[in-house]
Amino acid sequence: MRLSVLWKAPAINPVNKKALSIPVLNPVDKYGRTFFFSTFGFMIAFLSWYAFPPLLTKTIKHDLNLSQKEVGNSNIMALVATCIVRLATGPLCDRFGPRYVFAGVLLTGSIPTALAGTITDARGLLILRFFVGILGASFVPCQVWSTGMFDKSVVGSANALMAGIGNAGGGITYFIMPAIFDSLVHKQHLTPHVAWRVAFIVPFILITSTALGMIFLCEDTPTGPWSERHLHAMESAHQAVNEGKIVDATGHITELPAADNESGSGSFIATDKDVEARKTKSNIEAERIEKIAESEIIQAPTFMEAISVIFSLQSLLLSAPYACSFGGELAINSILGAYYAKNFPKLGQTNSGRWAAMFGLLNVFCRPAGGIIADIIYRATKGSVIAKKFWLIFVGVTMGCICICIGILNSHHQSTMIGLVACLAFFMDAANGANFAVVPHAFPYANGILSGCVGAAGNFGGVIFAIIFRYNGDKYGRSIWILGVIMVSVNLAVSWIRPVPKGQLSQ
Repeated sequence: MRLSVLWKAPAINPVNKKALSIPVLNPVDKYGRTFFFSTFGFMIAFLSWYAFPPLLTKTIKHDLNLSQKEVGNSNIMALVATCIVRLATGPLCDRFGPRYVFAGVLLTGSIPTALAGTITDARGLLILRFFVGILGASFVPCQVWSTGMFDKSVVGSANALMAGIGNAGGGITYFIMPAIFDSLVHKQHLTPHVAWRVAFIVPFILITSTALGMIFLCEDTPTGPWSERHLHAMESAHQAVNEGKIVDATGHITELPAADNESGSGSFIATDKDVEARKTKSNIEAERIEKIAESEIIQAPTFMEAISVIFSLQSLLLSAPYACSFGGELAINSILGAYYAKNFPKLGQTNSGRWAAMFGLLNVFCRPAGGIIADIIYRATKGSVIAKKFWLIFVGVTMGCICICIGILNSHHQSTMIGLVACLAFFMDAANGANFAVVPHAFPYANGILSGCVGAAGNFGGVIFAIIFRYNGDKYGRSIWILGVIMVSVNLAVSWIRPVPKGQLSQ
């Protein structure tokens, strides 16, 4: 791959008008703008969603007189809201388009973020963190928007890059929120009681400005407004057939079989039979292209269609591992600073938070790695979605084994612990990236529903794992090895399921 694809306008699939590369550094191009706003929007949402934990360890806990159980309950509440709203945003994306849903989620979540300073007790914290949890649902329109703009040959990489950089917001917040708080205390001379409340104005401003940018500067689909996607998609397919161009599963543009009676060389004269055979082959290929284009058009779902997708085996194959990988990431993200502070008390709140931030920041590299490797495997196996699935299962089982190792060792040697957590971050984040490299293949006509279902499963897993941490108190090692056993068992249990329903086009 040439580095120039990072800033050049991408080549376009003539059938669906989706990009065949990812112009990460080109916000002028419409595909690059989608990448920028989708990525930055999710990162800011994640930063605000997890803005409480860095200050909860000491400052907010002391100011509101919270017990450890009340802190744990607030972490759970933040995940419950996201789980519910993610389920709702999936069908909304299919009906109204991911761009407006994305902006709506951000603007709605910005309101409780701005009101963070009004909290006075544990009950207020629970209520506010529930509504701030709405921001976590931004992941669903982020992935649906990406899938609508980037071809299947690169969509695993695009989804993983957006989500990976976005998830890093959970690590960045461990630097930003303490830094804002420290600045307000030491430079603006505010009391800690006031400073942590004022600090939440910063994410509110970032969320609001990003949402407005999406509304006024971006497009719904490669061909225009969401309401006209059916018309433009089929027009593009017919145009590609007329021009004699197709794109295979690996992203290579090739020519349709010729239907005329031109000979390939002077020594061959085509008979009527040859011409007819070539016409038949061309017509079959053209019909197949139109079916593929039609199958990729997202439909406004009926209730029964949504139910059939949600309760399918393919949904289980993707939701169960994501509940383990993303759910595990959310739960561990919430307690990691406290875990480091317990095992290494000399670090203090700020330094424990900074080391814990590494776990989230590694998303920038590790989640994209999961999607990029999935795309490489997909191209190397000539478009095998099953090969992508086995990569997903491999990284899922490996992350579970590392959790078991961390929990049993419960190391008090700082380098050992941080090294193990870094290894866990790679496989856990890669599992997240690998999962959404498979999602676009399963039900392309209901991508929003499936993305919402899988995304909600991630938060449901986070709730379950947070409850495990809640009832084990500060015995973090024991909780983590329990998580590891669950992760290994669940990934192996679903490994037999086909990633694409039998009889469905899987390109």
